[in-house]
Amino acid sequence: MKRLYPYIKPYWPLILLALGLLYVMASTDLALPDYLSQIINIGIQQNGIDTTIPEVMRASSLDKIALFQSEQERAETLAAYERIEPGTSASAALVPYYPGASLQAVYKRNALDAEAAASLEKALTKPLVILYGFQMMQSNPQQAASFMGPELAAKLKALPAGTDPLSLFSQLPEAQLTQVKLAITQHLNSLDAMMLRQMAVRAVGNEYSVLGVNLQKNQTNYILRIGGRMILMALLAVATSIMVSYLASRTSAGVARDLRAAVFEKVSRFSSAEFNNFTTATLITRTTNDVSQVQQVIFMVIRMAFTAPMIGIGGVIRAIDKSPNMWWLIALAVFILLLFIMLAFALALPKFKVMQSLVDRLNLVIRENLSGLMVVRAFNKQSYEEQRFDKANQEVTGTIRFIGRVMTAMFPIINLVMTGLSVAIIWVGAREVAASTLQVGNLIAFMQYSAQIMFSFMNLSMLFIFIPRAAISGDRIADVLETPIQIQDPAEAKQLPEPVQGKVEFLDVDFRYPGAEMDILHDISFTALPGQVTTLIGSTGSGKSTVVNLIPRFFEVSKGSIQIDGIDIRDLNQHDLRNQIGFVPQKGLLFSGTIDSNMRIGDPTAEEAAVRQAVEIAQAADFVFNESAGLEAEVAQGGTNFSGGQKQRLSIARALVKKPPIYIFDDSFSALDFKTDAALRQALRKHTRNSTVLIVTQRVATAKNSDQILVLDNGRLIGRGTHQELLKSCQTYHEIASSQLSKEELA
Repeated sequence: MKRLYPYIKPYWPLILLALGLLYVMASTDLALPDYLSQIINIGIQQNGIDTTIPEVMRASSLDKIALFQSEQERAETLAAYERIEPGTSASAALVPYYPGASLQAVYKRNALDAEAAASLEKALTKPLVILYGFQMMQSNPQQAASFMGPELAAKLKALPAGTDPLSLFSQLPEAQLTQVKLAITQHLNSLDAMMLRQMAVRAVGNEYSVLGVNLQKNQTNYILRIGGRMILMALLAVATSIMVSYLASRTSAGVARDLRAAVFEKVSRFSSAEFNNFTTATLITRTTNDVSQVQQVIFMVIRMAFTAPMIGIGGVIRAIDKSPNMWWLIALAVFILLLFIMLAFALALPKFKVMQSLVDRLNLVIRENLSGLMVVRAFNKQSYEEQRFDKANQEVTGTIRFIGRVMTAMFPIINLVMTGLSVAIIWVGAREVAASTLQVGNLIAFMQYSAQIMFSFMNLSMLFIFIPRAAISGDRIADVLETPIQIQDPAEAKQLPEPVQGKVEFLDVDFRYPGAEMDILHDISFTALPGQVTTLIGSTGSGKSTVVNLIPRFFEVSKGSIQIDGIDIRDLNQHDLRNQIGFVPQKGLLFSGTIDSNMRIGDPTAEEAAVRQAVEIAQAADFVFNESAGLEAEVAQGGTNFSGGQKQRLSIARALVKKPPIYIFDDSFSALDFKTDAALRQALRKHTRNSTVLIVTQRVATAKNSDQILVLDNGRLIGRGTHQELLKSCQTYHEIASSQLSKEELA
């Protein structure tokens, strides 16, 4: 994938923006369980009271608390509160919220910073718990025992009804008072800090209740406040998720678009040498399927790869904060999950590596079968082709099925692990809740965090399965993009002199195909002049088409040079060179669209009259203009709605529209009957009388009226001259002519 980094680099601003949004999304997702925990722990269980420091406290309660404080703690407590007497303006301000303040003196807490609040909470927690224990002694002795210890609770229980234990407690001798304080303190020290805090909160709630505070309303207000924040966080998470998905889609789609364009542009510059390294089927697969794989993984990486670590790490930190004693449950579940995912990875990865090559093979079989359908039917090979397709199809299907089975098996395993984790958390957590070492809200939040952690690890692990597949696809794409182009434009290109004459010279040209051991052209030297028709003739495989394919630089000469108007074609830009050539291949190729759009490939600015003239010269008027659509007649893909001869004539017309100084007809008359061939050549001679014309043919009838005939055999130029000259001087030409012409025509 790193080989494709240049195509990802332009999208880094979008990726960074997505990362910022992902951080916000992860933060909101992690905040939701915490808010739920607060609703349960504080809103439901603590009536909305979230601190052990009372906002307002009766003066009598503060005096009783002072009995269980050190001198320093008493001073700190008194400094943190302001005494308010009943009937004062300050008292009147408190009455709407604390009705009991109208009847007795109270203490109102001053504004505190975080450090002072923490210190005051430490000074008040245990005394509040003791005070609450004494207050509950008469109403709930059993519960009071948990606050004060069983021994002291048993003694206080024996007191007469209506007796204030604290009044008696304050009257004890100093030594006995100290002993009782020590016993209570030792009991409280044995309790869990969380349990102690919950007891202190209950004490604060009791104090508020005595002061007339509506705890139910306080509870409702707290739940609505925290619930509102929770809803806002959820909405923010949804909004950021949508925005991240949009940015991820835009980035991945943009990269895919650029890759497809780059591959297409690169392939369009391939010479025949580069095409030998890639089949058409694999190039199609790499441009479509492979690019889609890369696109999919880029989306997943942006959407998951960054989110998963954030939520996973954040979830672990927050889960441990909620319940430090249950971290091992998450570790065990993650270990089991990763074990199964690694197993799936080991099984699926080898299949991913062969998947793309199997798809290439399938596309190849399909393409060959469709393009050669007439041949298949002609030889009754439908069953053979079906078997060939079925084999390739079964290989792809089997691989996909295996990968699907592995992936499918993962989900029940993941569900099993998740279910097992939930049961284990409830089992262990329930015991801690019963022991008052864990709050119910924290237990629920821990379960939610554990689920987030598991899904994060699962998503991250799944990425490790899909990334190698995309990496393979990325390498296949990079192989195309990094393929060196053998035929390059010169650093400093020359310009053909104006006007271009079109004189073509071959000077001692040798050529061999890339990777071949032997030359297939040897010492080819000739000159094709403007206003003349030069025809290349010879047996099949003699090198005729190779010679003319060297002129537009479809191949590069191995030795010697080819010149146009005295300039080596290697010193010209390929675009400028090919702009001077009207090339007509043996196999007429038309593009989907209309006849007119195909003609204007030669010259997009050509007038309709020029197009019509070219069609008439190419002897195509009989089937073009006899139809009502005329030039606007539809052309199917590949020109399949036209015969071979019609496609050749339209291809010739397309070259004529261009009006270049050099025409190359590579066996372009092979599908024409002799009458049409003769008429076409006669019309061509008039139209191309100022151009250089090179014709490749196997027909002597096509060649005999040429100004110059070149005879090739086994890649060598063995004859040169007119028809009559070659009949006398070239045995090979004489044999070819004798096989095609009658004795009267040879005479």
